[in-house]
Amino acid sequence: MTKYRAEIQSVGELAQEFVDEGILVFFATTAPEELQDTAFVHSTTEKPASPVVVGDQVSINGTAFPVMAVGPVANENLANLGHLVLKFNGLKEAEMPGDINLPEQPVPRLGPGSVVEISGA
Repeated sequence: MTKYRAEIQSVGELAQEFVDEGILVFFATTAPEELQDTAFVHSTTEKPASPVVVGDQVSINGTAFPVMAVGPVANENLANLGHLVLKFNGLKEAEMPGDINLPEQPVPRLGPGSVVEISGA
């Protein structure tokens, strides 16, 4: 079941700085411009079909990664702001309240037209 799907519209000037640290930051186009500068910006305004939980899959351009941890405000941020923080750190506990952790590995390349999808059982 697909819980959430977003297509990247633009890439903020500072987004690469986070990528270099193993982090992908996303915001919807409705977020304030200063936040969009740090992120991959998407036009999805729909709320997730259900909360993201450990064991779900995040697919980036068709490559799937298992969700290893979900911070306590990650689902609220996604629903309210289209804000998603994916950390490729392999940790089983979120360091920050808005984090969603994925396996430790190189961050996939993203650009306009890239698709991010979250699915679960």
